Amino acid sequence: MEEMEEKAGRCSKLLGSFCFSLSHLLIYKPANSVEHFPNLCANTLKGCTTVCCSSFVSADLVSELPPLPSAVSPLFCARPESRAGSGGFRKRKHDNFPHGQRREEKENVNPSSALMMSFKSFQLELDTRHDKYERLVKLSRDITIESKRTIFLLHRFTSAPNGEEILNESEAKLDAVRRKIKQVAQELIGEDMYQFHRAISPGLQEYVEAVSFQYFIKTRSLISVEEINKQLIFTAEDREEITNKTSDSQDKQPATWSLKVTPVDYLLGVADLTGELMRLCISSVGNGDIDTPFELSQFLRQIYDGFTFIGNTGPYEVSKKLYTLKQSLAKVENACYTLKVRGSEIPKHMLADVFSTKTELIDQEEGLS
Repeated sequence: MEEMEEKAGRCSKLLGSFCFSLSHLLIYKPANSVEHFPNLCANTLKGCTTVCCSSFVSADLVSELPPLPSAVSPLFCARPESRAGSGGFRKRKHDNFPHGQRREEKENVNPSSALMMSFKSFQLELDTRHDKYERLVKLSRDITIESKRTIFLLHRFTSAPNGEEILNESEAKLDAVRRKIKQVAQELIGEDMYQFHRAISPGLQEYVEAVSFQYFIKTRSLISVEEINKQLIFTAEDREEITNKTSDSQDKQPATWSLKVTPVDYLLGVADLTGELMRLCISSVGNGDIDTPFELSQFLRQIYDGFTFIGNTGPYEVSKKLYTLKQSLAKVENACYTLKVRGSEIPKHMLADVFSTKTELIDQEEGLS
């Protein structure tokens, strides 16, 4: 009984070695094995039968069996091909097919077939969409640059002798920004704006910041998103702009264009506005204006209260900018505290230096925490 179990174990090991050798042969010699796969399987089974019988029957009966086929004998010593060299990687699946066969398949493809024509139309549509996306990114970058220049100009309002000239110049710059936004609106005719929102969102946020900053300087209040959208309804300025277009484009494109600022872009622009108001507070104190910091502090508290109502329920970007808003409010409140407690002790020409020093200390403490 023990002898039979030993022979059965030997037979199972030999059969496992045959299966392992066959798998290696199929992996590392695919070009030869695919063509002769049926014969190889039959010969392997014959070899397994011969070896298994040799484990249970006598040597005289085994000698009468046919010899192992030549196709099976390499399986005993089948090993992976040498991987020496620069790469040593396995062959990929498509390497099983000759290069000539793949070339013939490409030549046999009919370019005028319905399948190829549909894929060409898909390619054209994707290329057109990618080109439009890149154009919108460039326009958004131009809008961002012009809006920042407008904000830098408005910061001179407190120190300029004639503030009306600053406001008029800023209005001219914002008109140039709106002309850029008009080009964005023309690009988005017949398109879903949210598919390209990622490309134009930074420019719209910066535009909201510039418009709201100018509106605050004029009226000491916050502009609404409805008023911003009313300024972004455009019409053809003159008839020459329409007559220069082809008749097809006249049929497709309307005479008016509009682009709506989304609520998220509006909130993000207002959150950036708080940083500019904080800078306006410090600059106004340096110019001897004592009332503006208290007015800005009250205004920033109202904005902060509104953002705290949103909390973590809003978009991720809004909650991310809430921390910066809180920093700006703390700096303005610190300036108001210094004016209220030590305003009479510090000369007016030294107030700006005191506030700038305290602002640096606050930044350092927040960085350490």
